[in-house]
Amino acid sequence: MEIKVNKYKANEILRFMREASNMTQEEFAKKINKSRDWQQSNEYGRSNYYFKDLIELANKLGFEIKIIKK
Repeated sequence: MEIKVNKYKANEILRFMREASNMTQEEFAKKINKSRDWQQSNEYGRSNYYFKDLIELANKLGFEIKIIKK
């Protein structure tokens, strides 16, 4: 899956990765050692999720994030 990160917010990319993994919020949160509430808050943009954390998570899940210059 290719996601152009300059077109989406971190919380949207987090949701895309979960959906591409065919997991519920609870399953995904468990896999990354977080609570479902944490996952839900981040997906809805109610919490701050940093890009460095997103890259670390993508690497852990086997996703490749490419930075494409505008």
